[in-house]
Amino acid sequence: MGLRRVVVTGLGAITPLGNTVPDFWNALLNGVSGADLITKFDTTKFKTKFACEVKGYKSEDFFERKEARKYDLYAQYGLIAAHEAVVDSGIESEKLDRNRVGVIWASGIGGLETFLKEISDFAKGDGTPRFNPFFIPKMIADITAGHISIRYGFRGPNFATVSACASSANAMVDAFNYIRIGYADAFVVGGSEAAVNEAGVGGFNGMHAISMRNDDPKTASRPFDRDRDGFVIGEGGAGLIFEELEHALARGAKIYAEVAGGGLSADAYHMTSPHPEGYGAMLSMQAALKDAGMQKEDIDHLNTHGTSTPLGDISEPLAIVSLFQEHAYKISINSTKSMTGHLLGAAGAIEGIATVLAVQNDIVPPTINQFNLDPEIDAKLDFTFGQAKKRIVNAALTNTFGFGGHNASIILKKYKG
Repeated sequence: MGLRRVVVTGLGAITPLGNTVPDFWNALLNGVSGADLITKFDTTKFKTKFACEVKGYKSEDFFERKEARKYDLYAQYGLIAAHEAVVDSGIESEKLDRNRVGVIWASGIGGLETFLKEISDFAKGDGTPRFNPFFIPKMIADITAGHISIRYGFRGPNFATVSACASSANAMVDAFNYIRIGYADAFVVGGSEAAVNEAGVGGFNGMHAISMRNDDPKTASRPFDRDRDGFVIGEGGAGLIFEELEHALARGAKIYAEVAGGGLSADAYHMTSPHPEGYGAMLSMQAALKDAGMQKEDIDHLNTHGTSTPLGDISEPLAIVSLFQEHAYKISINSTKSMTGHLLGAAGAIEGIATVLAVQNDIVPPTINQFNLDPEIDAKLDFTFGQAKKRIVNAALTNTFGFGGHNASIILKKYKG
């Protein structure tokens, strides 16, 4: 029995650039930065005082007060993004076999805000354990997948993937594989993260991982720039509907793009640093091409991991040139993290949406905040600096990498029947 084809039939997002997919996409094309001073807590004593926050968010706009109390902010973002994707796709139809629709929802950290609050309250008390009964269910990284399945009655495979910043890309590869081997007909797949709080910012400051460009937050996320000083932490969620092709056609679903292949690998090198030559990244891209049955010359666009970290921004271009050779210079490369910041476990899904829309619309969003290209990075590569580029995008690859050496690459292509 041959593998079944998988397509994308729905999109949903809540991001630092906009709280719906159309708003997000429009901001990407216009090169808008989502970075600004943090509003969620007092940053007076913190080395970094800015982030890419979701703007204008009020939980009461989406949830009843009693319901919202059951959800950590990361789960709220997940439910909102998943709902937009479900509505966009029409997958909630009563005519569907809900036993064949699954949910794989990722988070790199999970309910950090809940954990921070509960432990802080305990530490300030007299030692009596007065913990909220929702503490554990709100905190755990798998709970959003459960909430989504409960809301829509989707009884197919249901779990979370956790591989740091590669988490939601891993989720997409898993959903792709489960559908094509016949375990399910469709998945709500994606990820969400809400780590813009004292623990998240303080923890990444302690690692020297995030930018401290407090005098100019909007230019702080500057992938591939000589003067980059770390990533900008972001928050939000993104969801996609992956669906078996014949199932989608039978219900008259619109099709954004086809999922062509996925690749996974490990650096097996260091806890937080990438392989200096990008060997693991090269392996995941190579595996995705092989899985898709495609040649390197078939790739028109590549959405990089591109975090604006000193080491990662050197190793990934090396991996691209190592794999694609001369064709690397014909690929329109970008880093949407220059605008969104780094959504951690949700990064793969939000960049998956950006890649789907690039394929559908034949336009590549820009990489902003490029002032001086790092001399260690190949200047012949096209990083789509400054403004969006219109070009035919028949197939695109998106990369996401995580602490621990986790690498995930996904290829999306035009659906051509």
